[in-house]
Formats: sequence, structure tokens, C-alpha cells
Amino acid sequence: MATRIRFSEEGATPFAQLLGHNPNILMAWDELENALFKSSGLDAALLEQVRRTLAFGNQCAYCMAKGKPSEVKADKRESYATAFAELFALDHLSISEAHFDLLREALSEAEIASLCAFISFITASQRFAAIMNLQA
Repeated sequence: MATRIRFSEEGATPFAQLLGHNPNILMAWDELENALFKSSGLDAALLEQVRRTLAFGNQCAYCMAKGKPSEVKADKRESYATAFAELFALDHLSISEAHFDLLREALSEAEIASLCAFISFITASQRFAAIMNLQA
């Protein structure tokens, strides 16, 4: 099945070409993505495992094609972050103070804020791709 709207001339990737119908949105989206990946204070490998976890929770075919999350977690930080991401994808309204207490065992307040922003942004991106029927 084809994407639900045609690709624009703007953007370096198929995802960006869907957003590229509105160049100002594409530019701001790219800037936020870069900030979240480069300035979050979180390790790139941890963020990638969170992204992969969310891809399967959000059923984004485009993102799932990049691979499954690792079954073996590098450390407590990655384990807690990916578990939190999975819960967010399944039922964000079920997240409680107890979940944040667990995150505090492995992450600082600033890292928790960055993780939640990253999860929210990636979820929006993946759901956008999913509703547009973007394939790998």
C-alpha cells in the first residue's frame, strides 16, 4: 500500500518528505530531533533502544524495519528507560509515581525530563509515519 499522501520535494528521507509539504514544520521538527538526540544528556545507545522499543509499541513499520530492541539491556538505566518507554506506548495513563520512583534509581531529574520529552517526540514521529502508511 502506498503512503496516504504523496512525497514532497523537501526532505532527505521519506519521513522528511512527508513533513516537507510544510518546510517550516520540517525544519523545526529536525531541530527538535537533533536537540533530543544530541543534548538530552542520555547515551545514544540508550536512546536507540528506547526508539526501537517504541517502534514496536507504536506499530511503525518504517521504524520497526531498523531492528528490534536488544533483549539484553546494557545496564539498569537502559532497562528502566526501555521498560518505561514500553509502558508509555501501551498505556501512558497508567504511569504512576512509582514508575518515576524507579526511574529516579537510575536517572537524574534532568535525564528523566529528557527521557519523557524524547519518548513523547518519538511517539509522535512514529504515529505520524504509521498513519501515513510509511513503509521501509
